[in-house]
Amino acid sequence: MTTTDTARALRRQLVEQFVADGLLHDPEVRRAAEAVPREVFLGPAVYRPSAPPGVTVWTPVRRADVPEDEWLRMTYENTTWVTQLDGVLAEDATGPVTGGTPTSSSTLPGLVLWMLEQAGVARGQRVLIVGAGTGLSTAYVCEVAGEENTTAVETDPAAAERARKALAEAGYTPDLITADGLRGHPDRAPYDTVIAFCAMRHIPYTLLRQIEEGGTLLVTLAGWGFGHGLTLLTADGTGGATGRFLPGYTSFMMARPHDRPPRGLFESLPGEERPSRIDPTLLDDWTGRFVAQLATPSAERLGMGTEQILLDVATGSQARTRPDGNGGWTVTQHGPLKLWTALEDAIAVWQSHGSPHLSAFGATITPEGQRVWLGTPDGPSWALPV
Repeated sequence: MTTTDTARALRRQLVEQFVADGLLHDPEVRRAAEAVPREVFLGPAVYRPSAPPGVTVWTPVRRADVPEDEWLRMTYENTTWVTQLDGVLAEDATGPVTGGTPTSSSTLPGLVLWMLEQAGVARGQRVLIVGAGTGLSTAYVCEVAGEENTTAVETDPAAAERARKALAEAGYTPDLITADGLRGHPDRAPYDTVIAFCAMRHIPYTLLRQIEEGGTLLVTLAGWGFGHGLTLLTADGTGGATGRFLPGYTSFMMARPHDRPPRGLFESLPGEERPSRIDPTLLDDWTGRFVAQLATPSAERLGMGTEQILLDVATGSQARTRPDGNGGWTVTQHGPLKLWTALEDAIAVWQSHGSPHLSAFGATITPEGQRVWLGTPDGPSWALPV
């Protein structure tokens, strides 16, 4: 069996697993999954992470150093392969990297294909991809919507050039732009569908205004508290949109303009102490963490478990929790913002509605502001940091 035959067989096997798992339903998306050679988009190298616990060590794995069959097996695992750390592509790394931050990757294909179905990508639609990464998602969209209808934007020049070469090698020629994806690409607007393969703290109005009335925006809303929620919005054609969060647990790297500013070493400062009204481990829950983030939108989350730490980027306010030795928890708050108090109030609202998954929430974007709501648009809501 040739290398091409092996890759095709592994690809078909992976697609059959997606179908069995209920990830794939659309025959056109399935055809794209069977057609696109992911091995081309992993490029010459990827980073392999160490297993927990402890600080992650990323080891570059070069295709030239791995038996071809093993490389293809890696390729057709339904996993995310990091291709860039702190701006350094895996093929340019000189050795293992301790504790680096991923800045580009080939997202697990099952998620990408599921997102295409959720967004309703179809033949003839004009599609904008924000965050081209390795180019794999762009290739899938080319297969489904047509390459003449596909536009992708990638902010990192090295990643964009790598993706451009991979797309050409695989036989695709979409419009791939090196620019800030949060600004979209007005020269090719309006779009029927915009899919973001990065996370945002809020939806840029510049991007929304490039979507046709009734068009779709699929984006992960996130923040510095590490809460993530995949949101499917319908645009009104005037810069507004509304929609709901989707089931599941989806996260993406933060869009670079929305990432937190650089921070020095954390210094614990004295403050007011009192008993906590909630169990701090609720911030380790997927939705609990997101709700906490809604209540403290400019705060970075540093801790975990019963020892949570919130540090407000704008004011320097702090909140720290610890067990009190009697089965409860103590919170210490410092600064003008009572971060933990705001968080407790939001968590109480969520719990009063039965502590539902994030799919019980939705978002509404208007010229006056952007809000995430619980239950219905007129239910409890929190403003996004625009």
